[in-house]
Amino acid sequence: MRPACVLAQTVLDEVCDFIQPGITTKQIDAFAAERIRGYGAKSAFLGYRKFPCHLCLSVNDQVVHGLATDQRLKFGDIISLDVGVVYHGWIGDTARTVAVGGCSVEAQRLMDVTVQSLNLGIAQALPGNRVADISRAIQRYVEGNGYSVVREFVGHGVGRSMHEEPQVPNFDDGKKSPRLQPGMTIAIEPMVNAGSPDVRILNDGWTVVTKDGQLSAHFEHTVLVTAAEPEILTCHAKTPSPLKAS
Repeated sequence: MRPACVLAQTVLDEVCDFIQPGITTKQIDAFAAERIRGYGAKSAFLGYRKFPCHLCLSVNDQVVHGLATDQRLKFGDIISLDVGVVYHGWIGDTARTVAVGGCSVEAQRLMDVTVQSLNLGIAQALPGNRVADISRAIQRYVEGNGYSVVREFVGHGVGRSMHEEPQVPNFDDGKKSPRLQPGMTIAIEPMVNAGSPDVRILNDGWTVVTKDGQLSAHFEHTVLVTAAEPEILTCHAKTPSPLKAS
């Protein structure tokens, strides 16, 4: 899975660099599609359960699964960019929320807390731990900073299929969860709301938004459970990699 995950992060880096005020989310999706094809891969999202886009593009109060439209980004917006690719039969899945040109202090703090909650969750992806150890680490940090975690959508196992077992909630649901074992690959992805955890789905059937209209942030890494420390497979792609784009 390593090449697929590095490719996903490469595309995500390139898409983030492409973001600027004035462009549309449809233009971002087209740019990502071109980059994914250039690496000899395909989108893991396009056509999945009839999803119509190459990326998930979620702006401001949109939590996840936002669609590419003619909406133009404005300075001060934040946008979640979720990239999934299929490369040689394996999937890489990663997401990041970025500011469009710049953002408010409040929006930046939300993103910072979400990133740190992801880091704390990843740190619990140790052999012998349970999925709930990841969930608790994320929830405690998020709620300790005055934010909330979304309940309806969670992380997941990932490999040859987009969504595999186990589910990886960002909150402790009180149930006995699977024990982590070396070789497991999981997508850990906190979705953090500035206000209430409640969400709703728009009439397009896909876009998830906060019920109270407040901002949401989303970060994700695909992680390998090893015999020792967890390995982030969606490593930062600006380090040297063997990938070559056409």
